[in-house]
Amino acid sequence: MSKREIVVLGGGVGGTLVANLLVRKLGRRQAHVTVIDRTGRHVYQPGWLYVPFGGPPPKRWERPERGLLSRKVDLVVGEAQRIDRAGHVVQMADGASYPYDDLVIATGAHLAPDTIPGYAEAAHHFYSPEAAVRLRDALAGFQGGKVLIGVADIPYKCPPAPLEFTFLLDEYVRKRGLRERTEITYLSPINRVFTIESVSNFVTPLLEERGIQHEEFFNTESIDPVAKTVTSMEGTELGYDLLVLVPPHRGVPLVVNSGLGDAQGWIPTDKQTLQTKAEPLLETGTSVPSPMAARRPTSKARLWRTGSLPRSPVAAMDMSTTGG
Repeated sequence: MSKREIVVLGGGVGGTLVANLLVRKLGRRQAHVTVIDRTGRHVYQPGWLYVPFGGPPPKRWERPERGLLSRKVDLVVGEAQRIDRAGHVVQMADGASYPYDDLVIATGAHLAPDTIPGYAEAAHHFYSPEAAVRLRDALAGFQGGKVLIGVADIPYKCPPAPLEFTFLLDEYVRKRGLRERTEITYLSPINRVFTIESVSNFVTPLLEERGIQHEEFFNTESIDPVAKTVTSMEGTELGYDLLVLVPPHRGVPLVVNSGLGDAQGWIPTDKQTLQTKAEPLLETGTSVPSPMAARRPTSKARLWRTGSLPRSPVAAMDMSTTGG
């Protein structure tokens, strides 16, 4: 059996786990695994949730990617520019190229706040280290008022994160003695506060016990930074003093430039199996807008534990966490 060249694009949670699982399962005799990462730094993105509340700064949530990978996995630090599907080659920005038999795309998602008018001028979020620090500073100066927390668009990374932030904010303003002067409203784009019905049924009473209002079917259309109002596609307009809104997510430029994405840059997959419609590709992370990714954090990496490589060279693995 000839050794397969497997290239993993992205050193986030998904890419790192998949690379380590592959070498553990297949060994060096069956496969040579290479991770290509733009920075060589592994960022644990869920940690950004705690930055606004005085948690460890963003740098504390970073580690060298090399230290998290098996010694059997090669690491290349550089920017992948294009995937040549016909030639089975990943082309790098510096001119280098890496051939593959199987390709794992674990590049995550790209934040696209500019798709909503007024977002950049008015909204806060914690989905990047810089934004988390800005939100920390805004909360430090907050003295009460109307706070809106929500999701601008679906899909997005780490579905529970906005609700987690809501409960953390409630605790934060209580500790500062500001709760009676603070009105908190959670905005959901669907007909309940969370996509999984059982979770929604559990969480909704907890919100209400804490005096947190919730507005369903609120899909953000535009923000007026001057009037401090948010308007939904459904026609609802709400005022705010502090707006915390998860920005729209889109597929990364690499996926778009390689002709692998749909109109929003997502890699099309089978809704039931997450099997990609391009080969020979494996997808992991938030590069795929599947119902699975929207409904619950799942790990399809277990597919590798039951055998060697999938029978089909085309499959997708969803590891829908806050990391790509």
